[in-house]
Amino acid sequence: MSKIKVTLGIDIGGTNTVFGLVDEDGKCIKYTKIPTLGNNSAESLFSRLFEDLHKNFSKELESFELVGIGIGAPNGNYYKGTADNPPNLNWGFVNLRELVSEYYDIQVAVTNDANAAALGEMIFGAAVGMKNFIEITLGTGLGSGIVVNGELVYGSDGLAGELGHTTAKTGGRRCNCGLKGCLETYVSAPGIKRTVFKLLSVKKDESPLRKIAFEDLNSKMIYEAALEGDQIALQAFDETAHTLGSALADVVAILSPEAIIFFGGLANAGDLLLKPTKTYMEENLLPMYRDKVKILKSGLPEDEAAILGAGALIWHEINRY
Repeated sequence: MSKIKVTLGIDIGGTNTVFGLVDEDGKCIKYTKIPTLGNNSAESLFSRLFEDLHKNFSKELESFELVGIGIGAPNGNYYKGTADNPPNLNWGFVNLRELVSEYYDIQVAVTNDANAAALGEMIFGAAVGMKNFIEITLGTGLGSGIVVNGELVYGSDGLAGELGHTTAKTGGRRCNCGLKGCLETYVSAPGIKRTVFKLLSVKKDESPLRKIAFEDLNSKMIYEAALEGDQIALQAFDETAHTLGSALADVVAILSPEAIIFFGGLANAGDLLLKPTKTYMEENLLPMYRDKVKILKSGLPEDEAAILGAGALIWHEINRY
């Protein structure tokens, strides 16, 4: 009897790296995490990762057939199999495909986390059956994976899809990338936090958020305040939605997607963010696009989504031929 085939999905984060085995039906058979230790080398990370895999997944590796390894990494380059000077990792430019080949002689695919999430969504989540959609990840930044005609858009250099670094406001907030006015400086967990403190400085409304230091405030606190009717928090969500909806109207005019799907911490605010985003997007759309584009939350389980997305990289490669 032949073994059930699985992929190994690896998602590299600035703090932790999660990895696990994913079958063709989107079941995450087993997963775990290790600290990334970004000041150390990529070689050190993968040495620890495969040591942990062989030690703690030995039963699963005997029971299943590993057919490929998918990696979601900051600045992951699909064409080259590299991580190109990833932020928060002291790696420079590193060839992950070659590094992994020292441990396994099987197919390896690399991309960034938002692209991996988009593939996971298309194969296992809310975009099943769709061929044209955009996945947007909302966390400490704003990432995006663009799918056109059933394929991810990588561009000429493998790095296409940086919606978070399009200009939302010319000469606006300073971004960590070095530019000013990037969309993610307004639409992200740190972005809505900056909006709250701007509002606190110009408005007189009473708010429990006034008692929280900037370093201690997070998007969950803002969400909870908004649920209690706090006017500062509610206006912060509205301003965030206005900026996002206006940007998405531009994207729709270029790509005409069937849906825009949201994943990540800030997206968990649900209708508090997504409903006004839809309204502002529709207000700024050409008439021929109106009432056509769905705004959806991710259909992937949050604790497994990164692994499923990375694992889906290989399933997509296998099933496209």
